[in-house]
Amino acid sequence: MAKDITPRDSDYARWYTDVVTRSTLADYSPVKGCMVIRPHGTALWENIQRGLDGMFKATGHENAYFPIFIPKSFLAREAEHVEGFAKECAIVTHTRLKAVEVDGRRTVVPDPESRLEEELIVRPTSETIIYSMFAKWIQSYRDLPILLNQWANVVRWEMRTRLFLRTTEFLWQEGHTAHATHEEAIEEARRMLEVYRTFAEEWLAIPVLTGTKTESEKFAGALTTYCIEALMQDGRALQAGTSHDLGQNFARAFDVKYQSAAGDWQHVWNTSWGVSTRLIGAVVMCHGDDDGLVLPPRVAPVQAVIVPIWRNESQREAVLAQGRALCERLVARGIATRLDERDNVNPGFKFADWELKGVPLRLELGPRDVEARQVVAASRLDRSKTKLGWDGLEEAVAAKLDEIQAGLFERARQRREQATRDVETWDEFLEAIEEGGFVRARFVPDPEVEAEIQQETRATVRLVPLDGADDPGPCIRTGRKASGRVVFARAY
Repeated sequence: MAKDITPRDSDYARWYTDVVTRSTLADYSPVKGCMVIRPHGTALWENIQRGLDGMFKATGHENAYFPIFIPKSFLAREAEHVEGFAKECAIVTHTRLKAVEVDGRRTVVPDPESRLEEELIVRPTSETIIYSMFAKWIQSYRDLPILLNQWANVVRWEMRTRLFLRTTEFLWQEGHTAHATHEEAIEEARRMLEVYRTFAEEWLAIPVLTGTKTESEKFAGALTTYCIEALMQDGRALQAGTSHDLGQNFARAFDVKYQSAAGDWQHVWNTSWGVSTRLIGAVVMCHGDDDGLVLPPRVAPVQAVIVPIWRNESQREAVLAQGRALCERLVARGIATRLDERDNVNPGFKFADWELKGVPLRLELGPRDVEARQVVAASRLDRSKTKLGWDGLEEAVAAKLDEIQAGLFERARQRREQATRDVETWDEFLEAIEEGGFVRARFVPDPEVEAEIQQETRATVRLVPLDGADDPGPCIRTGRKASGRVVFARAY
């Protein structure tokens, strides 16, 4: 099976597509730019969703749902917002079709009589529709804060698409909150950034940098955009999540006010934050290899697979019976375990199949293993094999999964550190960008200068580090005095 996957060092983009499609995460849809998320990919997204949802609720947030359709006039109320999304919006203009005949062929066209009085935008993001409701719900300081999240799909009409990383329709969560003070809103935006960092590192085993976007890169309509940035194996960066301090921009646009304890009326302060199915693409590109997926155990749909091995019918029955018993024990321990009972393929095919799907731990069970009361555990992390006895198997498997989780993170962290470089001159910068990875350089953010650098090098400022120490010196491009370094990279 692995022979069907293009090697990473031959064509990384092709490798990525091969892994996504052949591991049955997703497939291309008849609708251009859209994807079909297959059961294996859906199960992975459900585990990501389950983990994040618990973290959201632990920080006081509740789930809600808002319409997928947004009145076009809503989008126009916030100037930066409409400018940022105008080129990506899908618009509903009619409510029904009409059958007609054109050149002797039957077809359908929009029925002129069904044209909408106000056209509707198919949700690219929900700030406008949600804050229109906040204006209805918020009257007093006692109604604050409002801490909401929704799991939904959105549509952004992309020119160039890639499965999971950038598609016309994708799944995500978007949090939206309202607060009485700006300080509370900033605290909320930073809190959710930390939730994203924790989830990326502790669940997905992806090390990330945290920081703020420059004015050129921030979310349309935000005062400040916070982000987490990950580095993929090919040296390109991937924005994995964002959290926005929206200030009072949308509150003023939709007149979201509250009466304070002193009796005066004030506009609320808003935040929004979100991650999407792009996280699946991050997992593929951060951990995958030339044999397919490598999934972190904490989000893997199948954490351990038992592969029974036999040569004849009598061996088959004995091995399968013991495999079922061991599988039941592991499942009862809370370990997502599958017993591969297929008898129309050989063990080698099964090994390759489960490796392709990224299962963290394979447990091989043959007649001799039954006699010895053991399984042979093969790690997807490094292909190492270990014999595990049946007594205490649950704890041993759990410990192996923890080893794989930690090993994936450490391998990715070391790769990132090796691909991070400080530069002092423009020539060093150009050389480092060509090599790939994160390039830390002193820079005075300026939209025009950023555009020049992007045009010349295809690199952008990924973030201004939150934890960056003062490191004054000349700007890498203009020579003006910079207070510290920012992180550049070519990105997805």
